[in-house]
Amino acid sequence: MKRVRDYVNGANVERFRFYVQLATFVLLIYGGWLAIDLGKYLPAFSCVYVKTRAGSCYLSPFQYQMNLKFSEFLTYKGALFATGLGTFLLWFALFSKAWCGFICPFGTLQDWMTRLREKMHIRYSVYSEQRFKSLSNIKYFLLGLIVVLMLSINNSLFGLPKLHEDFSSFYCMICPGRTILPLFTGDFNQLALNLTSKTKAGLTGLGLGITGMFLVGGFVKRRFICFFCPMSALHYIFSRIGILGLVKTGDRCTRCGNCYRVCDMEIRAIADDVTHRNILQEDCTMCLKCVGACPEEKCLEVTLLGTPIYQSTEKGFFKRMKARLHI
Repeated sequence: MKRVRDYVNGANVERFRFYVQLATFVLLIYGGWLAIDLGKYLPAFSCVYVKTRAGSCYLSPFQYQMNLKFSEFLTYKGALFATGLGTFLLWFALFSKAWCGFICPFGTLQDWMTRLREKMHIRYSVYSEQRFKSLSNIKYFLLGLIVVLMLSINNSLFGLPKLHEDFSSFYCMICPGRTILPLFTGDFNQLALNLTSKTKAGLTGLGLGITGMFLVGGFVKRRFICFFCPMSALHYIFSRIGILGLVKTGDRCTRCGNCYRVCDMEIRAIADDVTHRNILQEDCTMCLKCVGACPEEKCLEVTLLGTPIYQSTEKGFFKRMKARLHI
């Protein structure tokens, strides 16, 4: 067991993640050709508009299943919503926020953009601590807006008039995943405005604008869209049910800052917090770069049901550094 543990702790987690991301990207974008169907409640941006997908993002059915009268939540329609949410939570519990770091096709695409940016020697920007905290709230605002808009279609909230059915797929219309991911199957239809109504034309126009922001932002900021992702907000709300954990032994931390420097999401608490055992933060994608970059023995650990499965070690750290420097 010690050999196995040493091998795992000394492994190149970034290379491992690259191959997992590649495999899951191919599976989720093209798996439908092999009749693979993982359902429509996945905790990742596997877009429902990709015709060859092997499974799709939960936010799409979430919107339609929230589109109920308040009284209908006590009927079979409410049971369908509960079933959908329960299925999402079961999927999420398996991999926790590693859905973002290892499986989400849109997250993978952003990591590929980062690699391309590095090849082109384009420097990325860094957020100030105040800006970081401000941006972190946007995903919760979007998630709340989705809920309010869906409930407003069949209910009069705060005495306001009901919304038109055209808002029933609000988030899908503005999501850059809808316009970008179908391109990998040769489908360019989502780049056009939906002119069937003024509302849909406005929303799809906004979506194209956000797509432009994504393409620009992805080359100046690592994981640019992840800061604003309502799926990430859902993840963190239910993060305690995940069987994968990221923990820290604070008294072993020397606050060298390695973990912060490699973090795509610029989470400073991973380095600064030496008090809390559970170090999984709301914007964490669980890419595990921080564990691989930590030189302190068992300071950072990935756990499965509380049992360590990947740990920071001095030996593993120097092994990875030698490999990177080709020593």
